[in-house]
Amino acid sequence: MSENTDPERDSALETLFYQTDRVRFVNWREFSGSKPTVVLTGAITVVSFITGLSNISQGVMLEGVLAPVLPAAELYARFAGVLFAFLLGITTIGLQRRKRIAWYVAVAVLLLLSLLPLATFQTTDIPLLLLVALTVPLLIRNRGQFDQPLDLSPLQLASILSVGGVVVYGTVGSYGLRDQFTGELLTWTDAFYFVIVTIATVGYGDFTPTTPEAKVFSLTVILFGTGAFTVAVGSLIVPAIESRMAAAFGTMTASELNLLEDHVLVLGYGDITESLLDELVDETDVVVVTDDESVASELDDKGVSVLTDDPADEDALGDARIDAASGVVVATRDDAKDVLTVLAAKNAAPDIRVVAAANRPKHVGKLEQVGADEVISPMTIGGRLLSRSVLGGTTTEELFESVGDGGPTPGNGEEAASEDGGTGDVEE
Repeated sequence: MSENTDPERDSALETLFYQTDRVRFVNWREFSGSKPTVVLTGAITVVSFITGLSNISQGVMLEGVLAPVLPAAELYARFAGVLFAFLLGITTIGLQRRKRIAWYVAVAVLLLLSLLPLATFQTTDIPLLLLVALTVPLLIRNRGQFDQPLDLSPLQLASILSVGGVVVYGTVGSYGLRDQFTGELLTWTDAFYFVIVTIATVGYGDFTPTTPEAKVFSLTVILFGTGAFTVAVGSLIVPAIESRMAAAFGTMTASELNLLEDHVLVLGYGDITESLLDELVDETDVVVVTDDESVASELDDKGVSVLTDDPADEDALGDARIDAASGVVVATRDDAKDVLTVLAAKNAAPDIRVVAAANRPKHVGKLEQVGADEVISPMTIGGRLLSRSVLGGTTTEELFESVGDGGPTPGNGEEAASEDGGTGDVEE
């Protein structure tokens, strides 16, 4: 009795029971990606801090191969661990946010930090060397993952440069006037130390100006230094706090709003605007103004710019830079509120183009009367698409073209046919 064979069945059985593809027991990418790299950098921060504290409190023995050639080896060995730990702590935060500059700083600091165990070669420094040797290749391997720019505002950049300029000015000036100070202000290090304690308003009193020229110079360092430092701290910390608070409420910060230009304002949020955003976000900058905090938070999570405020409030529209916008869309579930929103938009920016959607065809005229440049009735368009599709069998693209040629106008028949649909009655 011959057996009948089914090739398709045999192929399916082979695929099911005789797998030829290799199944990885360990997904090494999970251990060599950007996240493990950031974790290792954070671990180095902790180990470096502990090693630095040990070197400061107990002293160090320079027994490594780099000890004879490393400048100021003993000073470096004592304080490098703690200093680099603080710098790596900030860098780790930057790596978490995938900042490109944090990647550069991390590579440079880790290479410098690797000199510490090579100079001391103490048992406590060996784990630090091993961690650095493991992390640096991972940073190089995942270089493309850290591609976000720093995005400093002009004020932040100017304040940072001003602090650096004051430090350079103070260091060069105090070193040039070193003979006019009490104390042993003899080296560039002493001059740099004097400037830092002056700007920080610590003033230990170990260096004191003795001549009118040196006193005037010290006053300029105090005025310029403390002023620049205060402005720098404010310009860097305040936006960070503002951004954290804005993220909690799903709204844009003041600095982000000031940068808006040629964007589209979507006033309110509803079923229509949900699909509208899918089309607009890839074409232009979009800002949604809504007073619904839950919707604002949800949109913020999706990466959509949101201002949590009343879309019918002219002050809120001013904050959203309606005067610099390229157009306004008003399309919610409530025609009555849309009428107020169109009025507010036209009062805030009379020349702005406003496109509105009417839930009921009979409200098209009212939205036009309050200033809407274009009013669309989604229900009318949907009805025409359905009727032409079932009768003509045409494609979706042809249907949209045909509807666009004979745009919907609210007539008595359409009003009667659509009386049950939509929400948001406007008082006659």
